[in-house]
Amino acid sequence: MTTSEKLMSASDKLAQLSGRAKQAEDRAAAARQQAKSEVDASAAEARKAAQEHADELRETAAATEADVSASWSNLQESLAEHVTEVRQKLDTKKAEHDANRAEHRADDAEADALFAIEYAYVTVEAAESAVLDAISARIEADELVGASG
Repeated sequence: MTTSEKLMSASDKLAQLSGRAKQAEDRAAAARQQAKSEVDASAAEARKAAQEHADELRETAAATEADVSASWSNLQESLAEHVTEVRQKLDTKKAEHDANRAEHRADDAEADALFAIEYAYVTVEAAESAVLDAISARIEADELVGASG
């Protein structure tokens, strides 16, 4: 894959990300009207998908370690750890049943959800910056090759 194809792929990935964010927004809005069992099933499905994608990302990063900067590798590891920690906290807290604990559990889950959204927002901004930096680097390389050729 040429660098130009890589940059087009990056643009396509940003479009996919936008579509996926819209899907998450739509599912969250629909969940407000669903029974708890349906919401729990959707949440389990979303956690499974997130874990699968985190695992895929980890494998891809490991396979292309030379091409992925250390900061991105650290970010990916941090995200995977966070996803695991949140899942473990939710699993542990689901075992608690009294109303007071349920209220705290809901507050914690809402705070975690808001943090995850902010984290995703920052990650999208970082992805945008990385794509623009890659485009700038490609333009510079093409100009230098053209000037020396």
